[in-house]
Amino acid sequence: MNYDFTTIMDRKGKDALAVDAPEGAIGKQVQIKDGLDLIPMWVADMNFPVLPSIQEAVRRRLEHPAFGYFLPSGEYYDSIIRWQEERNGVTGLARECIGYENGVLGGVVSALNVFCSRGDSVLIHTPTYIGFTNALTNNGYHMVHSPLTRDENGIWRMDFADMERRIVEEKIHAAVFCSPHNPCGRVWERRELEQMMELFEKHDVMVVSDEIWSDIILHGHKHIPTQSVSGEARNRTIALYAPSKTFNLAGLVGSYHIIYNKTLQDRMEKESSLSHYNEMNVLSMHALIGAYQPKGAEWVDELRQVLSENVDFACDFIREHFKGVEVSKPEGTYMLFLDCMGWCEKHGKTIDELQKAGCEAGVFWQDGRAFNGSCHIRMNLALPSARVQEAFRRLERYVFCG
Repeated sequence: MNYDFTTIMDRKGKDALAVDAPEGAIGKQVQIKDGLDLIPMWVADMNFPVLPSIQEAVRRRLEHPAFGYFLPSGEYYDSIIRWQEERNGVTGLARECIGYENGVLGGVVSALNVFCSRGDSVLIHTPTYIGFTNALTNNGYHMVHSPLTRDENGIWRMDFADMERRIVEEKIHAAVFCSPHNPCGRVWERRELEQMMELFEKHDVMVVSDEIWSDIILHGHKHIPTQSVSGEARNRTIALYAPSKTFNLAGLVGSYHIIYNKTLQDRMEKESSLSHYNEMNVLSMHALIGAYQPKGAEWVDELRQVLSENVDFACDFIREHFKGVEVSKPEGTYMLFLDCMGWCEKHGKTIDELQKAGCEAGVFWQDGRAFNGSCHIRMNLALPSARVQEAFRRLERYVFCG
């Protein structure tokens, strides 16, 4: 490989939420066993050194001694257009279709404000990303959950009959969609997206599509942008993207939306501007430019290989050693969503006791109940493989040992 995915970085004292505030994983302080260190496997950022061309792009900008008001450059927009075309097959994307957002969740709220009135019902799948729950609840929207179900092969699927029933009964005209899905890791097939959009067109449901994970696709799967499946999908969808998950840039802040419908463009621009805080950071602009280039594409392809290998190792290890724990192998993202119900029932343990035991072994993983998983744990695999393997050896020795 041309890039470094093996160095074990010491992030302590470097402002990293994952290691400097580990109580966030469990909600309280945990005493790690003597002789063991902390392995951060909860919050969804990566433990790999950043793509060097990103640092180079930011460093070049830092050499100029002024950071006053600025305008987004043409290179910024062209980098997004080129990246979307080369990575996702998007054609016909123009600069005026791209708008800045401080974050995807803020963009979700702005988009819902375009589509809805506060208090309206919004369709969303469960399991549900905790950020959606917080953002929608805090802004006065009523979430109507349609559960994803696992088929005979353990693959998470949308239940279209259930979705339609809830749309009709709750008079729903907006949906928040996650593609690829967090925390399940599903990469949706074209036919699934087409069937979803046919249902939404039938009942005049507008769509907010969070595609922040769209670059992290595993095991040869292919991301299909929601807006690409039909003219209706293109016209009734606000899609949200960011380089932050792909390149571990969340600390720099910066996302963007893609909207083809001119009326929605105008309304989204208005909604996003109301707080007067939705303004781009000049360094995040240059970070995106440094990321969205051929070196970035090469880095992402190597990243996906590393993550696919980590997922294979983890899922095989769970199947062989953690009897009673179920997991669907993710097709995208770098997160596992462990169903621990069978193990907990067999061993007379609660999910709180299980999660605490993992953290005491230094494996800081995340309570899945915040994602509407009744007895689940979410687990981040974006670490050097040596750390992933160490984590699972500890879980076998100290946690799933009964």
